[in-house]
Amino acid sequence: MTRLLLASASPARRATLVSAGIDPLVAVSGVDEDAVLAAAHARFGALAPADAVLVLAQAKVEATARGLSDGTLEATGSTAAVDGILPDTDDESTGVILLGCDSMLELDGVVLGKPLDAIDAVARWQAMRGRTGTLHTGHWLIDDRAVEAGGTRGTLGATSSTIVHFADVSDAEIHAYVGTGEPLAVAGAFTIDGLGGAFITGIEGDHHGVVGLSLPLLRELLGEIGVAITDLWTS
Repeated sequence: MTRLLLASASPARRATLVSAGIDPLVAVSGVDEDAVLAAAHARFGALAPADAVLVLAQAKVEATARGLSDGTLEATGSTAAVDGILPDTDDESTGVILLGCDSMLELDGVVLGKPLDAIDAVARWQAMRGRTGTLHTGHWLIDDRAVEAGGTRGTLGATSSTIVHFADVSDAEIHAYVGTGEPLAVAGAFTIDGLGGAFITGIEGDHHGVVGLSLPLLRELLGEIGVAITDLWTS
């Protein structure tokens, strides 16, 4: 059985996969995002927001792959035992497909990740209300399946970009929302699948990309390495 390993601590990303019939393994290796972007800027010049999230998604999944390979990380999930990067299964397949993601909101050409604190989150919402932004989510896959098991050893990625229309919320609504703590842990200081959903009047593009993991884009990337998304279904 082909397994997907999610290199992200995001509960929303894992829930998206589970709701789509995919029960992922999970392992996360922290990276210095500022250092990654600074290195990319020095090498390639200024990055467009859609490219910045892709660079970070690649860095995160590659760091996770290294950690699993050298034993400094351990994957968790319904498959309890993981030997390095290879799930301990009884079938003939060996290795996993790793997926890393990163999201940022672009507003007036400025890229916004997670707010620094509640004050920052309030200021963000006061700037966003009644306006439109673009939520970019970078996706990067590493095919670590053994070649004899059909693996390509490929590595590839792409970005999902969705236009988001924000409601003209009041200061009272902003302070109440920030007081819940929800916007402090997410890119752009909002969710569409939680309390923040009431403050989103519409989107143009993939709903799942706003949550943080585009299922249609994942399907396309898997197809590039010869894997059908149905091969990952566990139920």
